[in-house]
Amino acid sequence: MGTRGFAGVLVPVLTPFHDDLAPDRRRWVALCRALLDAGADGFAVFGTTSEANSLTAEERRGLLEHLLSAGAPTERLMVGIGSCALPEAVENARHAVAAGCGGVLMLPPWYYKNPSDDGLFAFYAETIERVGDAALRIYLYHFPAMSQVPLSLDLIARLIAAYPETVVGIKDSGGDWANTKAMIERFPGFDVFCGSEEFLLATLRHGGRGCITAVGNVNVHAINTLYLAWRNGDGAAGKDLSRHRADADAQQARIGDPRPVHPRTDDPAVEGGAGAAHRRSRLDPCPAAVLSGGRRRRRTPRFRTPRRRL
Repeated sequence: MGTRGFAGVLVPVLTPFHDDLAPDRRRWVALCRALLDAGADGFAVFGTTSEANSLTAEERRGLLEHLLSAGAPTERLMVGIGSCALPEAVENARHAVAAGCGGVLMLPPWYYKNPSDDGLFAFYAETIERVGDAALRIYLYHFPAMSQVPLSLDLIARLIAAYPETVVGIKDSGGDWANTKAMIERFPGFDVFCGSEEFLLATLRHGGRGCITAVGNVNVHAINTLYLAWRNGDGAAGKDLSRHRADADAQQARIGDPRPVHPRTDDPAVEGGAGAAHRRSRLDPCPAAVLSGGRRRRRTPRFRTPRRRL
């Protein structure tokens, strides 16, 4: 199986948009910088939280190039390439590999429902063969609540067997700990990331690699502190191990604190920081809890009916 790369807490960075719904590149880079400063171990860009399916392929590639030109560490970037169009998935993957990114995150083709495992295997295999680059590292993306196309354990086993140096991990956003645990136990050396910080400690203790969680956009410091508490106890003995375990348990409990420590992206001192940001998929403003720096207690955001823009 391929050399292990990513570990810890990866943030699926949200994509801010201008009033005209064009991607706000400056604010996006500013948010990435702030998340790194706050403790993110890497980024999973162009997934669900990033609104990848609201972006054109050209917009995705342009955002990635802008992030790289700003000095983002390529080895810490897991780039979403998923598309229902095979040629587009291939081009997205080629672009990420050519840029030197550490890996790609790949949804199954999601529009047509109830595909067979044979059909899904063929889609992934054809993508890999067409990219034709030994540097390609694919992390599967299992999110059946959104895609309605689950990735079975048997399918994962086939892909690993056929492409052991290419299909190296998975993000499991299914929300079913039993399924995440089954992946870890069935596929030793396969990099399993849970999709929620709720399961982070259990994932690590069973041999998983970390988590890729949308909550990292607002609370990455606390989540990373949990990861570090676990990692620092790895290999410890006796009282030290007990202490580190207790620290990790305490940090897991603190993640639900309603006063998250998260980066400020509305600070005028941060490039592109001032003003409201929008989301494209629902055409409404992004909740203030995400882009406001709010170290105060969060409140449930109130969403206004969006104006007709089209």
